[in-house]
Amino acid sequence: MSNPVQSVDRQVWRQGSLDKGSFGEGPRQIPEETALALTYNGGTYAVMMGTPQNLRDFAIGFSLSEGIVQSADEVDSLDIVELDDGIELRMWLAPAKAERINERRRQIAGPTGCGICGIDSIAEAIRPAAVVGQGRSFAPREIMTAMAAIAPLQAINIETRAVHAAAFWTPARGIIALREDVGRHNALDKLAGALAQQQVLTSDGMVLLTSRVSVEMVQKTAAMGAPLLVAVSAPTALAVRMAEAAGITLAAVARSDGFEIFTHPERIVACVDVKEAAHVA
Repeated sequence: MSNPVQSVDRQVWRQGSLDKGSFGEGPRQIPEETALALTYNGGTYAVMMGTPQNLRDFAIGFSLSEGIVQSADEVDSLDIVELDDGIELRMWLAPAKAERINERRRQIAGPTGCGICGIDSIAEAIRPAAVVGQGRSFAPREIMTAMAAIAPLQAINIETRAVHAAAFWTPARGIIALREDVGRHNALDKLAGALAQQQVLTSDGMVLLTSRVSVEMVQKTAAMGAPLLVAVSAPTALAVRMAEAAGITLAAVARSDGFEIFTHPERIVACVDVKEAAHVA
C-alpha cells in the first residue's frame, strides 16, 4: 500500500540580515494523497481523495456516517485493492442492505476538502443529524487535558505539518483512538470506523478535531453518538444550528488558555460528580 508520507526534493529561500536572502535545498516530508473509491456489491458509490492509511477504518466509518450500514458487522467482507491510479475499498453487503445504496449514490468525486461532494440535492446535503443522548458531563480541565494530548500522537503531522486529526477521549482511558488524513472529514470517518470495530461506548467521551467544524462534521459526530465535540477552529453557523438540533455540546476555538461553548453548555460543569460521571444515559 502507498506510503502515507513521501519525501520530495525542494528549494528553500530564507530571508537573511540586511534584506538579503539565500537559497538552499534538501528533502521535505509531505503527505500522500490518492483517490479512494468506495464500492458496494460491485458498484462505485463515491470516490474521495485521502491519505492511504487506516483504510479499513475509513471504509467502515464512511459506511456508518452515510447510513449505508448501522453497525460494522453489516459489512460482510472488505477488500483493499491497490490500483495504478488509486485504491478501491470493495465492500459486500447483504442484498437488502445494498438496496439502500441506490437511493443515495454519490455522482462525483469528492476533493480533499469536501465531506459532502456528490450529493445531488439540498435536502441530502443538510439532512437532519441523529439526536444524541445526554451522556456524561465534562469538566473544563478534562477538555483541556484531552486537547493537549492530541499533538504528540499525530505521527504524520509531526513529519509533514499538513494533515488533520480526529480523536476520541474518555476520562477513564484518555485518547482511545486517533486518526489522521489530508481531509478532515476522512479523519473523522476513520475515527468512527475504528471506534465501531472496537465497540467503544461513544456516549462516555468526546470527539476532538484539529480542524474547523462544518455541518458534515457535526452530522458524522451525531452518527457516532458522541455528546461532545471539541475543535481547535471556529464552527460555521450551520454547524452550530445542526449541533443544537442534534443535542451535541459544541466547543470550539480550543486553545491552551481555554475554549468557547456554542451549544448545550449544560454538559460542561466546573466539577464533575463521580456518580454522575459513571452514569451514561
